[in-house]
Amino acid sequence: MSRLFSPITVRGLTLPNRVWVSPMCQYSATGGVPGDWHLVHLGQFATGGAGLVMTEATAAVPEGRISPQDTGIWNAEQARAWRRIVEFVHGQGTAIGMQLAHAGRKASTRRPWDGPGSVPPEEGGWPSVGADAQPFGSYAPARPLTTDEVSALPAAFAAAAGRAADVGFDVLELHFAHGYLVHQFLSPLSNSRTDRYGGDFEGRTRLALEIADAVRASVRVPLFARLSATDWTEGGWTPDDSVRLAKLLGERGIDLVDTSTGGNTPHPDIPVGPGYQVPFAERIRTETGLPTGAVGMITDPQQAEDIVAGGSADAVFLARALLRDPHWPLRAANVLGADVRWPDQYARAGSWH
Repeated sequence: MSRLFSPITVRGLTLPNRVWVSPMCQYSATGGVPGDWHLVHLGQFATGGAGLVMTEATAAVPEGRISPQDTGIWNAEQARAWRRIVEFVHGQGTAIGMQLAHAGRKASTRRPWDGPGSVPPEEGGWPSVGADAQPFGSYAPARPLTTDEVSALPAAFAAAAGRAADVGFDVLELHFAHGYLVHQFLSPLSNSRTDRYGGDFEGRTRLALEIADAVRASVRVPLFARLSATDWTEGGWTPDDSVRLAKLLGERGIDLVDTSTGGNTPHPDIPVGPGYQVPFAERIRTETGLPTGAVGMITDPQQAEDIVAGGSADAVFLARALLRDPHWPLRAANVLGADVRWPDQYARAGSWH
């Protein structure tokens, strides 16, 4: 029996398999409101057999968007637009999760197809904020958040989480990775603060833990955290730090660590290759006892099966593999000899012979 296509229960939510859709920015929203593109983009993964569909990084506050075209969940109009997407995904018998985010110093940037760089206010952008004033690469410098502004962020995340749960999202994920705001606070490379949110490990992790506490107090759904397990840069955030933080997050009600790496420095030396980030998920799982998700160049069904069956992670999050083939889970089930349900409308294609 395929382990990849066995069910898993997280905080009372049973997911039919362990092939999950990784959050992928689409840069296609207007005013933070998702539209038809998001319905079709996320809906295709639900019809394609994924066990859990995750939204793109969705901003808890307006200035937290990566680009002016990113989605948000800071107001009622956005929540209403998300509802029809949630209902469609649920209609396919699939669970859906939202990744809550704040881009920090990497906010107000151009869409990839519009070229690199920050978007100035006169073109619809806004001044970015961060743990300190250091810019990310060639991006515009950030305004350091005041202590009071940092202290207000957990409540903003909790309010966004409440809206998402009210809409019907089954899972929420806190985006603490990839060089976005919370990761900026975690790493010594991007946090030179001297207040209670800087300095030692306790200070630099304070915001992450306060957000986790606030969100867990506001919702009952399963709660994931995405971590960059290493900065891949000397003097930065380390795998040891990630294990230590993961243990603290688990004590605060985080149910699974979605384990990625990098994103906080422009040009790190990363040994990219198939499954190159899986060992970090395995280490966190082994040393903390928390379930983990593995990401990064997972493209082959047997590769994914081996990751889960071998105990390296409890699930795999796929991104580009699903962009190439939204029905990857159905194809993988066939390769692995697993029995999965096809949508009634596609059942005639269920035989690959």
